[in-house]
This record gives sequence, structure tokens and C-alpha cells, in this order.
Amino acid sequence: MAKNDDSTTGRDGVVSIIGPGMRVTGDCETEGTLRIEGTVAGTVRAGKAVVLGKEGVIRGDIVTQDAIIGGKVTGTVVAESRLELQATCVIEGEIRARRIKLDEGGVVNGDVRVGESVAQGGGTPARDSSFAAPSPGGQSSERGGEAPAAQG
Repeated sequence: MAKNDDSTTGRDGVVSIIGPGMRVTGDCETEGTLRIEGTVAGTVRAGKAVVLGKEGVIRGDIVTQDAIIGGKVTGTVVAESRLELQATCVIEGEIRARRIKLDEGGVVNGDVRVGESVAQGGGTPARDSSFAAPSPGGQSSERGGEAPAAQG
């Protein structure tokens, strides 16, 4: 039988943690999920997900399937599936994701590209004037996007 069992040796069952106060200098790589509450100076690669806590800091690139960012990132963030930017996040650098959610209060300073072709080595995705999906209240998180009609 092939490696198609439900053991935790695959990507789905592994969660690695860099705890508060811990500092890692160098690249981090896992096939599963990496949760960071401390500081990483280097590239972070996770086959499943990267979760950066609100006190966490990454000075380097992130490459993963899904990411939840609550802390500070200085570098490029590539999420091949979904990227959630929480209200406490500060991103200084490029973002490439298939889907994105930006909570009110989150800070992004850099180029944001959202679309189907965000995979590594893929072409540059076409720019969409409404790069973030509208929030449930119908507001766009992009400045310069469609503004509500003026009330007079």
C-alpha cells in the first residue's frame, strides 16, 4: 500500500512552534505548519501553513500554502492558497496570494498581487482594481477602489 494512510508523518499532522522569546537565525522549513511567536531572521517555508502570532517577527520571505499573519513581516509573503492579515499585522514588502483577507487596522506597505497565478515561478498575475474581496459590509480594503456614492 502506498503512503496514503492517516499517520502524522505527512504534512497535515505536523505543527512546529517557535515560542515567545525564541530567536532563530537562518531558514526554517517544514512540510506541515509552522507557528511563530518569536523572531525568525531568514526564509520561512511551510508545506501547509505559517501562523505568525501578534508578537512574532519575520525578517525574511514566507512561502506557504496558507498563512495567518498577526505580527510583523519584512520581506515577501507568498501564499499559494489563502492569506489572512490580522488587524495587528505589519507587512513591509511584497504580497502574492491566490486569496486575501485584510482585517481593518492591518498595515501593508508594498506591492500586493492577488489571483490565480501566484505560485513560485509563475507569471505575474494580472492586476485587478479590486484586489481584496469586499468585506461583509461591502467596503473595499483598497484605497482608490470603488467608493460609496456620496450622500448629499
